[in-house]
Amino acid sequence: MTRNSPLRLRLVAEFLGLFVLTPFLVAVFLPPSAMLAVLLVVTAASMVLLHRTPGFRWRDLAAGWRRVEIWIVAAFSGVTVAAALAVVTLVAPEAFLGLYRLDPVTWLAVMVLYPFLSALPQEIVFRPLFFLRYGRILPAGRMVLVLNAAVFSLAHLLYWNWIVATMTFAGGLVFAWAYVERRSFPLAVVLHAAAGDILFTVGAGVFFYTGTVVRPF
Repeated sequence: MTRNSPLRLRLVAEFLGLFVLTPFLVAVFLPPSAMLAVLLVVTAASMVLLHRTPGFRWRDLAAGWRRVEIWIVAAFSGVTVAAALAVVTLVAPEAFLGLYRLDPVTWLAVMVLYPFLSALPQEIVFRPLFFLRYGRILPAGRMVLVLNAAVFSLAHLLYWNWIVATMTFAGGLVFAWAYVERRSFPLAVVLHAAAGDILFTVGAGVFFYTGTVVRPF
């Protein structure tokens, strides 16, 4: 594939539209309440693009279950708990265990549904689609992991919060590592689900609540 071939140009346009333009438009022009609808549309479009990617097979996504090692999940969860506690203590101490204290039923629903309704679709978009469909136009080596984490963080621009940007960049690096280095999509999903459940339990989920978003303009 040459530098200016039609296929390369089309992939570049898709990549920029999906991973750069869409989050920018959502953050600047759409109300935060539209996030769920946008996520559904983007996930559906991503699944179509992924299905049409040469060499991709849906059953391959489950191939890495044996590489979901408990020690990795436990270590990541421990670091996430510590980071969430530090952020909540320093920035929003009143939010500590806030969702659980305010509404245990809603908290339980979030714990059960987050892995399937948020972590899984996000991982489909930012891991298999990103690396399999657009890998040929992306930088080689581990810099691609940094780029993946950057666009994952950019997707959360709508919160206009440096804490969210930092957390999602760090999480994106870990999830990308799990998918690329450990060759395990299930591990990436499990780690993402664990991170979300921990953040919403400890209280850092308040930074990911669209009802509190304030645009800086």
